[in-house]
Amino acid sequence: MAPAIDLTMEGAARAGMTMTKLVPDSPAAAKVFPSPNHGERAGGQPPRLLILHYTGMAQAAEALQRLCNAASKVSSHYFVFENGHVLQLVPEARRAWHAGLAQWAGETDINSASIGIEIANPGHAGGLPPFPEAQIAAVVRLCQDIVQRRGIRADLVLGHSDVAPERKDDPGELFPWRRLAEAGVGHWAAPAPIRSGRFFSPGESGAPIEALQAMLALYGYGIDITGVYDRRTEAVVTAFQRHFRPERVDGIADASTISTLHDLIGSRPGPLLA
Repeated sequence: MAPAIDLTMEGAARAGMTMTKLVPDSPAAAKVFPSPNHGERAGGQPPRLLILHYTGMAQAAEALQRLCNAASKVSSHYFVFENGHVLQLVPEARRAWHAGLAQWAGETDINSASIGIEIANPGHAGGLPPFPEAQIAAVVRLCQDIVQRRGIRADLVLGHSDVAPERKDDPGELFPWRRLAEAGVGHWAAPAPIRSGRFFSPGESGAPIEALQAMLALYGYGIDITGVYDRRTEAVVTAFQRHFRPERVDGIADASTISTLHDLIGSRPGPLLA
């Protein structure tokens, strides 16, 4: 009897086959819509992170066209329309070009270490409209499948802004991270209430700022411990708030921000990056 042929996208990538008419790696995707923008994962490593994006373009069709245009040199593994329709653009075994200059927990080749999902939404430039229910339900299903199959740990499901805080704002403070966590996708701790009291802000320096930077780095953010509340520190605090304390996103490390960060560090399900 002839051996079975693996017609998943990952199997095709291993065998050097074309992606046309192949079965998506995830059953949450309706079909394959191939992008030419991908390469080998450095060292052949399996994906350990899942990175979520919004497209930041007015029309989903335009965003999809860009992700599949060789001239753009950008792509993602999956694309989720507003109505919940999911396409796979790049095999999971391949390195999609979605994160750009980014880092997490010392890993600087985020593209090689991750799977990327683009979620159609105009983003901050387009007024940051809410994500439709059908779209979020589809994102949850897709992420559940990926993290289960790939063994991606909860604290390694991140936003683009987490890994590129000075460049990116997506998927933004309206993205329902808590809902995903309740569905078994991503790490979450109830945000500490916002109250008056001591806070740290740009321009300050000293041991408390060193401690703040050390805590952010301990969770995984790419930040140097300088003791100065500089532009990078403000950007990282803002990214943290977008993801974990979205009620107020201002780049100021108040007691709520610091307490929430402390709770996340204490409840992380494993070492920094595994």
